[in-house]
Amino acid sequence: MFISSAFAQTAPVAAAGGDMQSSLMSMLPLILMFVVLYFVMIRPQMKKQKDHKSMIDAVAKGDEVVTAGGVLGKISKLGDNYLGLEVANGVELQIQRSAVVQVLPKGSIK
Repeated sequence: MFISSAFAQTAPVAAAGGDMQSSLMSMLPLILMFVVLYFVMIRPQMKKQKDHKSMIDAVAKGDEVVTAGGVLGKISKLGDNYLGLEVANGVELQIQRSAVVQVLPKGSIK
């Protein structure tokens, strides 16, 4: 009546190489997006993590550091996972090594 019958259409026969090429071209923007994402976001973050790890491994007793919470102090004890941080005369805090954000030049803290 009002609705006509729907029949499946047959796809035109194309060469196998043309079909493969069109699928690769449709994937190209997605691949390009991942490459740009790697160089803009992932690679710099990995470099930053590597630099932070080498800085934490290089701290020594007597170094002046800043923690993630903004506390300034001098390293008085070293451990595998924790540091003793002297923030004032006779006041020592125990912090995680990963909480160290920056190593200050000698004599920064008076």
